[in-house]
Amino acid sequence: MEVVQGRVVLGLFAASTLLLSVGVLLWLLESHGAAEVSWVVGTAVGLVVALVSTAGAARRHRPTVDVIALLALGGALAVGEYFAGAMITTMLATGQLLESRAEARARRELGLLLERSPRTTHRRGADGLVEIPVDQAVPGDTLVVRTGEVVPVDGRLLTAATLDESALTGEPLPVDQPAGGIVRSGAVNAGTAFDLVATATAAESTYAGLVRLVEQAQASSAPFIRLADRLAVVFVPLTLLLAGGAWALAGDPVRAVAVLVVATPCPLLLAAPIAYISGLARATRIGVVIKGGGILERLAAARVIMFDKTGTLTRGRPELVGVVTADDDLTADELLRLAASLDQMSPHVLATAIVSAATARGLVLVLPTHVVEHHGSGVRGVVDSREVALGKRSWVVPEPAPSWAQRVRRRASLDGSMTVFVSVDGRPAGAFLLEDVVRPDAPRMIHGLREAGIRRVVLITGDREDSAETVGRIVGTDAVRADCSPAEKLALIEAERAEDVVMMVGDGVNDAPALAAADVGVALAARGSTASSEAADVVLTVDRVDALADAILIAQRSRRIARQAVGIGMGLSLVAMAAAAAGFLPPAVGAVLQEGIDVLAIGLALRAVLPGRTHTVVLPPADVTIGHELLAQHEASLPIVEEIRAVADQVSTQEPDVAPVRRLLVRLRTDLLTHERADQSQLVPLVARALGETATHALTRTHAEIEHQVARLARLLDDIPGDSARPEDLVEVRRLLYGLYGVLRLHNAQEDETAHSLLPPRPTVPRDGRRPGGGDVP
Repeated sequence: MEVVQGRVVLGLFAASTLLLSVGVLLWLLESHGAAEVSWVVGTAVGLVVALVSTAGAARRHRPTVDVIALLALGGALAVGEYFAGAMITTMLATGQLLESRAEARARRELGLLLERSPRTTHRRGADGLVEIPVDQAVPGDTLVVRTGEVVPVDGRLLTAATLDESALTGEPLPVDQPAGGIVRSGAVNAGTAFDLVATATAAESTYAGLVRLVEQAQASSAPFIRLADRLAVVFVPLTLLLAGGAWALAGDPVRAVAVLVVATPCPLLLAAPIAYISGLARATRIGVVIKGGGILERLAAARVIMFDKTGTLTRGRPELVGVVTADDDLTADELLRLAASLDQMSPHVLATAIVSAATARGLVLVLPTHVVEHHGSGVRGVVDSREVALGKRSWVVPEPAPSWAQRVRRRASLDGSMTVFVSVDGRPAGAFLLEDVVRPDAPRMIHGLREAGIRRVVLITGDREDSAETVGRIVGTDAVRADCSPAEKLALIEAERAEDVVMMVGDGVNDAPALAAADVGVALAARGSTASSEAADVVLTVDRVDALADAILIAQRSRRIARQAVGIGMGLSLVAMAAAAAGFLPPAVGAVLQEGIDVLAIGLALRAVLPGRTHTVVLPPADVTIGHELLAQHEASLPIVEEIRAVADQVSTQEPDVAPVRRLLVRLRTDLLTHERADQSQLVPLVARALGETATHALTRTHAEIEHQVARLARLLDDIPGDSARPEDLVEVRRLLYGLYGVLRLHNAQEDETAHSLLPPRPTVPRDGRRPGGGDVP
């Protein structure tokens, strides 16, 4: 249907242009009669088109300015101004063609996703590879993705892979993902074949959600309600009054026709839709799908924004924040390597977090054997001839719980963390602490939203108050509403809507009612639910919330350009109407002048296609490379930070042993301080180039404080003879360690917000270059 309509519009444009051009040529050859015949036919074609459009608006009981074009064409025929009539037809056809092409371009950019939907996949089983319909893949299946194939479902890699994620993120360069990394459906295998463990069905995966989103966006985006039609109630009577007055005062119907000719509101008919469609296309390029021009207008007008917490201001998935070992028999890295190797075979979300943390640290994983999952308790298997078990404390650690396990439980309770306990060869060996951490780009996004005109930021969540208040303080919200049910969220949204235009951001199924109730609902589709995407007006298809600030800037710029184009175009048209009413503008000259006004208005509207001011900072390639290298070093230093706390916890006045503290001091000097000095010499100048010198002052100050605290610890240990110490010495050692730990936690948060959030997403490649998980896929 759309193809047929596009051909009709193109045919109308070609016919009207040809008839106008042939008439001009014949007139120049002094064949005036033949020229007028050509123009009459062109005018008649336009009259039919305007009549059909006006009749359609009448059936829908909608006012329309097409009645002006209808009267102008009829009047041109009546008074013999055939050239003016043919010119009006060409103007109408040109406008329809431009609008049709702009809409087709927007649909084409969205529709590229639809052409790449995978239909089948290859499942690895006891009988080898079996090709199955993609809908039959279930979580836990081992799937093989061959070179050039689209990843069929969301999953976790068993072997390293090179992926083209441009359809999902807009990033044009392939990225290297290590084994254990998370891959979303819709990415293309740009390297050798690889295995992955499915973590979702095809229907629940990222790509299927995007396809449904595209279909919904296409269905809801057409046709645009033209700005001209909304103004028809005022503009049409004004035009008819002016034309009738000119005829009555001068006694010349030609003046009335001249007024109608220059009153044809092509700036209104074309400028606003072109500007809005251009804005929609630009937003799509940065990973934000806006479902129509009306929504773009509301997005530009939003002044209050309300966030759900989980998955929007936080990552929405657990991440490893601490490793606690039961004794010195196993290091934290070795404990993590054993656990992650076993967890490779589990689709559980906590298993994914543990595997991701191990690969980020460059640990070489092996494939486990004799894996048995105990539903609701944990998983057991053999790794490197050692029996490893992961799961709940009650399943792994017998009662009464040892002191280290009690410390883990207390810490988890204070921090709101989740825990996974580990045993090796039948003995409790340690535990992992996992949290849903705040997105590093969230504070910058809040700043960007305020710069874009958002006056009030509210966090509304069903989570408990202490957790919500913590996130609200970190990202900088104006208010926090915790322990909210979906019904309470709706009530809060309605209360805010009474004061201003409200935007709601969420990603879960429980957010769908709130998204639908807000003036603008925004869903995060990269990791969110299908229900929230379908209920939302705006959908982020990239896993970066700061794209929302850019989308608001694009919407505001598109609306501003549309208003400028309409205002200038209609202002010039009103001047021309007055001149025509006074008799200074014949219909033929008025038609040519109106065409010039149309071209000017369209040109002004097309500025929305060009890039404008955005919140996102684009780093040069050299800075991106440096930033990712320093980020890898930063992630490698995180275990040292956690070791500081673990050593401090073990310092006891009953057992005056400072040997673990001395070993820690060596790592602080050789590893941690080396990294912090590299940050000061390379990362700080990078941030200064991107954000300005003032953005680096806090980083420089905390670098100096870290050096100072390590130096103080070294002096204290130098004053303690041997590995024994007095109780007062141990109290001071413990105080210094806890203080250093606090400074480092704050400093790392500053780096994440100020520096690391500037970097484009890029998977972490193991530091030794080896491929975790073993060999190649056949």
